[in-house]
Amino acid sequence: MTSRIGPPLFFVTVVLAAGANAFAAANNCDRVCLRNALDQYLNAVVKHDPSAAPLFPGFRQTENAVVVRPGTGTWKSVTALGKLQRRYLDTVSGQAGYFGTVEEGGEQAIVTVRVKVENRNITEAEWLIARKGNPGLNGLTADGQPSGNFFDPENLTAHAPPDKPIAKEARASRETLIAVTNSYFDGITSHDGSIIIAHPGCLRVENGATVTGRPARGETTGALTDCTSNLATINIQNVAARRYPVVDEEVGVVLAIAVFLRKPGTATRRNVFSEWFTVENNKIRSVHSAMFYPTPEVPVPNWPPYDGNWPLPATFAAPGR
Repeated sequence: MTSRIGPPLFFVTVVLAAGANAFAAANNCDRVCLRNALDQYLNAVVKHDPSAAPLFPGFRQTENAVVVRPGTGTWKSVTALGKLQRRYLDTVSGQAGYFGTVEEGGEQAIVTVRVKVENRNITEAEWLIARKGNPGLNGLTADGQPSGNFFDPENLTAHAPPDKPIAKEARASRETLIAVTNSYFDGITSHDGSIIIAHPGCLRVENGATVTGRPARGETTGALTDCTSNLATINIQNVAARRYPVVDEEVGVVLAIAVFLRKPGTATRRNVFSEWFTVENNKIRSVHSAMFYPTPEVPVPNWPPYDGNWPLPATFAAPGR
């Protein structure tokens, strides 16, 4: 008696290969495709018209970790793109990022915008926004003025990250770019700047303000600080929810998004940040950030696989037995 368990292996292989090729073709979006999708999205926001962008029916957008409906939030407030515009593209993750400034009526904002493209549709948009007068490390002062929130769009324009392709022979691999970037956060959590793989004098710009190139804390002379300095006493216990959604190998730039958690018992706020790392010759050359300081109850960053809150309030803990 003859038994037939299933189709011949050759047939199965051909069918699977054909299916895989069809899936890859459906999701294929090269650098031109990603840039076009990003520009379509940004232009639609400026026009206040979600229908002008190829949004997926289940499209999801957050602004400083809060989910907003298309047509609300930045869809209403943003009136133009700003003087500084940087676009970075990642064909491996299918994501694109915008870093720079936008106009909101007569005011400016410093933003990172991340979009994800699948099957030529935009499925996700994530905004990290810094505005003048936003709360800082210690919230707002009694008179409503900012406390600890840097904001300097003019300085950001003068010290912008690069956006020009580097020679192919000088490009680092995707894995190297991510590992070098991750060393920065390991240096912070270890409170040891020597762990960071960086060029001496590496630049750091937070919400447009340059925070390096000055004497070390408590000193008036000596070597100037760089992106590896002052970590021994920094009030950061952990860099949680690290993500690297955009790795642009052609330009040598990595987008990192994560949450700075403070030391236990301190009242200063967490901050959620986007940081654009420029890597040259396998070392960090500069870091440019757009960040915000959420109130304790806000679940951040509100994107999988990390869509929770740190640290959890004591009321979330199960009672002891």
